[in-house]
Amino acid sequence: QVHVQESGPGLVKPSQTLSLTCTVSGGSITTSSYAWSWIRQPPGKGLEWMGVSDYDGSTYYSPSLKSRTSISRDTSKNQFSLQLISVTPEDTAVYYCVAPQLGSWGQGTQVTVSS
Repeated sequence: QVHVQESGPGLVKPSQTLSLTCTVSGGSITTSSYAWSWIRQPPGKGLEWMGVSDYDGSTYYSPSLKSRTSISRDTSKNQFSLQLISVTPEDTAVYYCVAPQLGSWGQGTQVTVSS
């Protein structure tokens, strides 16, 4: 069974870069046809898909976040990472890493953007 787990700072200052890492266990991020996503949920709002890294390293982003979002991966560590630049308080949310085809979600990590 594949498990995913987010890690990273819980507090980021406005205008800085939010960086989170997702560690995958029980499976490889390079397994064909698997994809690895980031989803967030701001307080009082619904889930927002941010982007995905496919098994071959291809990436796709939400149009509304594309200019600020980058997803990368480290195959040697079986991890994929999220970077969101120029954050504002509106980026405060619980951030999840997800393996959609496997139905695997991380527990989520709260990130607050505040000075």
